[in-house]
Amino acid sequence: MIQSGAWIDAALALIDLELPQWQVRRIAYDVGEWHCALSRQRELPDWLDQSVEARHADLALVLLSAFVEAQRISAPCSRPSVPAVRPDANALYEPVCSDNFG
Repeated sequence: MIQSGAWIDAALALIDLELPQWQVRRIAYDVGEWHCALSRQRELPDWLDQSVEARHADLALVLLSAFVEAQRISAPCSRPSVPAVRPDANALYEPVCSDNFG
């Protein structure tokens, strides 16, 4: 597709292959600018849906911008479930129990 210059078809295929849970919700042209919205649940009304929106003068680039934003949102968070301990703790540091159990 890219060799033949079908950039829009290539961008739509990329969204379909890489982010199958996302769908194009809206593509609109207004005052020299393309607007694209990708959504996980197209059946919901606009005000309930958490969609990704992008805008650009070129249709292929607006599709790719929305794709990148949806990919960023879909990426798993890399935070560990347990907080890390600082490696520079003092060697003389020792926890002490100060509760009175008597």
